[in-house]
Amino acid sequence: MSMTDAINRLLEESVAEGEVPGVAAILTDADGVLYEGQAGSRRIDDDRPLDAETVYWIHSMTKPLTAAGVMQLVEQGRIGLDDDCGALVPALAAPEVLEGFDATGAPILRPAKGAITLRRLLTHTAGFCYDIWNADQRDWFRARKLRRDDIYNDVATRPPLGFDPGARWEYGVNIDWAGKVLEALTGETLSDYLDKNLLGPLGMTSTGFVPNEDVLTRLAGVHQRQEDGRIEPVDFTPPADPDPAGFTGGGGMFGSARNYARFMRMMLNGGTLDGVRVLKPETVADMGRNHIGDIEVTGLDAALPKMSFDFDFFPETPKRWGLSFMINMEDLEGRRRAGSLTWAGLRNTYFWIDPKSGIGGAIFVQMLPFADPKVLALYDRVERAAYAAIGTA
Repeated sequence: MSMTDAINRLLEESVAEGEVPGVAAILTDADGVLYEGQAGSRRIDDDRPLDAETVYWIHSMTKPLTAAGVMQLVEQGRIGLDDDCGALVPALAAPEVLEGFDATGAPILRPAKGAITLRRLLTHTAGFCYDIWNADQRDWFRARKLRRDDIYNDVATRPPLGFDPGARWEYGVNIDWAGKVLEALTGETLSDYLDKNLLGPLGMTSTGFVPNEDVLTRLAGVHQRQEDGRIEPVDFTPPADPDPAGFTGGGGMFGSARNYARFMRMMLNGGTLDGVRVLKPETVADMGRNHIGDIEVTGLDAALPKMSFDFDFFPETPKRWGLSFMINMEDLEGRRRAGSLTWAGLRNTYFWIDPKSGIGGAIFVQMLPFADPKVLALYDRVERAAYAAIGTA
């Protein structure tokens, strides 16, 4: 059976068995797309099928795009990885660490030890956490009656850190802040900068923070898996014309599978695509190496179960973090090789880039909670089918 037939069957069976509402997958090497396919409809109550031009809410798959933009500034000497970002963004100066709450529910804060550097922001070691997976952060947001979009442009609304910068790893809003560092350095909104310097040059015309009229006609719908396992459609309104100050580097973008494959191809090509260079080869190599030393990337328990399941990707192998990517430090049998780069988006979109094998792949589902076990099982099967077909397993 060909790889196309094998993966098509996996996607179609997963939809037919009710494991996912609809799903797309794409595989690429440095030269072009190896596989592209979809199964199911845009929404389970919508007859329009997913197709190659469908656009998805990619959430935290925004992070590597932001990191690429920031690394362009590092290449230009406008900032160093170990520079104190508090000198550029006032809200990052004099950070505080949350140590719990007193008997009245007031937060217990102390000055942080260490600076918030760009390297720490890009590696999730700066101390910022997500309320989705950190109960203290969840409770701080609730006590302050803040949403996450409210925190980036005012020192008074900056959330406290969960630990001292550089002390450990925890997934959080760090790359959102890296986007604010980019804005401070360039004087442009993150959206405008990435459009001009990354998305436009790479031909990622369906990717961005605000879907235009054409993209709106191609958007996939979103879903929620209920506690009993049922999948239900959820109504949502994409942003029409939000305040550019609200754009953050950690999430919020929409994009097609084809567009994201172009980004993966650029990384596999050492920073160039179709004759256009957006990063130097040495920068791409640096983004893909371990930047946290012996600090371990660990699993996370959900503090907001409607948003995420507990998760620990690849518990069988040690993981480290590069400049916006998780890195598996050992080969995964029948799958990606050691040194592969990966991450995901909140509504169950996932990608990997394997420089040693020369391929990258992604799947796109639009459903909460994150780290859905059935989606992850499908992702695993798709990846295994890809490596079996190309003969590098």
